[in-house]
Amino acid sequence: MINEIKKDAEARMQKSIESLTNDLGKVRTGRANPGLLDHVMIDYYGNPSPLNQVASISVSDSRTLTVTPWEKNLVPIIEKAILTSDLGLNPATAGNSIRVPMPALTEERRKELIKVVRSEGENGRIAVRNIRRDANNQLKELVKQKDISEDDERRSCDEIQKITDKYVAQIDVLLAEKEKDLMEI
Repeated sequence: MINEIKKDAEARMQKSIESLTNDLGKVRTGRANPGLLDHVMIDYYGNPSPLNQVASISVSDSRTLTVTPWEKNLVPIIEKAILTSDLGLNPATAGNSIRVPMPALTEERRKELIKVVRSEGENGRIAVRNIRRDANNQLKELVKQKDISEDDERRSCDEIQKITDKYVAQIDVLLAEKEKDLMEI
């Protein structure tokens, strides 16, 4: 029972890290990143579809993305979707493909993005701590039901704390890397 609680907590913490990594990928740095357009949705024959399911997205140089739709009639639809997204990008059509240049970030915008990144990181830490709390509550419930001893509970709580510390350290590393990326010119 104790091992199941620890494994469940660790799996949930790993999912929190993956979610944070995904959220941080959406924060735009000065460099082109195909993941930046992942949440852009287009109207594909009446169904909202993610851009990466109707076109290939590639990095043509460090500051330019190239979007190549699989169907020629999607070019204006994709261009409009990128333009109206909250990313602040200005796509340009070049024949059957769309070039999306990444504008340089100003110092003020970089500092705003760092605040956003830190907020996302704090949300990740909170999620990990909540998972720890849930696991500890499950252990306390087992003690109340007399399924495990108090010594086992204390030992398991210490192990869960070590797992929590490991994942909080991973979050700190992710944040440091993202802040470094944002401050590069």
